[in-house]
Amino acid sequence: MIHPLLLHNGHIRPSTELCVSPGQVGLMNGWGVFSTIKIVDGVLFAFDHHWARMHRDAGLLRVPFPWKPVELEEMLLTLVEANRALNATLRVSVVRNQGTMWAGPATKLDVDLIAFTADRNAWGGDARLMIVPNARFAAGPFAGTKILSWAMNLVWYEDAHRAGFDEALLLNERSEISECTSANVFAVKGGTVTTPPLSSGCLPGVTRELLVEEIRVPGIKLEERALTLADLETADGIFITSSTRDLLGVHSIEGLSIRTEERVRTALQEAFTAYERAYVERAGRRANCAGTVS
Repeated sequence: MIHPLLLHNGHIRPSTELCVSPGQVGLMNGWGVFSTIKIVDGVLFAFDHHWARMHRDAGLLRVPFPWKPVELEEMLLTLVEANRALNATLRVSVVRNQGTMWAGPATKLDVDLIAFTADRNAWGGDARLMIVPNARFAAGPFAGTKILSWAMNLVWYEDAHRAGFDEALLLNERSEISECTSANVFAVKGGTVTTPPLSSGCLPGVTRELLVEEIRVPGIKLEERALTLADLETADGIFITSSTRDLLGVHSIEGLSIRTEERVRTALQEAFTAYERAYVERAGRRANCAGTVS
């Protein structure tokens, strides 16, 4: 459940207040981009990575994205403060308003910026995955974009829960592992951790990006390579990642026999937590310095 207040075009409003209209073509057609950000001690963790992905996806989808990183971050932090959501989750969406014969007269803005916060989800200690074939089209020009047209992911996620699973493991048109509905996938084999490349059709998740590009643990190598279901059966362990889950171990996968070794995932989680803590501390120091100057 979202918190009582939301951010709409720079203004804090009650979440019960009607502030959108049917004539917003992005609202009716899923024409827009979004991101889900972890709030840690009042800091938008890895915000620079989230902004960069939203900016890239907005350009691909012809969605205006006029905010510089600092400008958008400051607006979102007003919502965090208003809801007192210092350790929570934030969802920010950019909705295109203009275009097509179905555009309405209610707004003259090119886009709406909408954000809301919610308590963190309790994901449990591990995950059980259902398999969905042909769920990602890796060759498509919009593969890997985080767009508002998200209903298919919600259906697969709901189907997984109805079938007694926690998440859905999505395969692409080549029967390769792509991702989950809202998480990336990693397989451990010895000291090597492998995740599907972006060419698999997976979303370039922020947690995935940090693990591949910035987190370093002695004796552990991270690589991008195509993975199959057979690769998962020969792995020592499997985990999934997202901004709200961090690194969550996989307990079982529909129809597969897998191992659940946790040593490598635990070491990476510890390194990731240390990275997050350092990021939050740096952000806090920057905020204090800015307050001193003003």
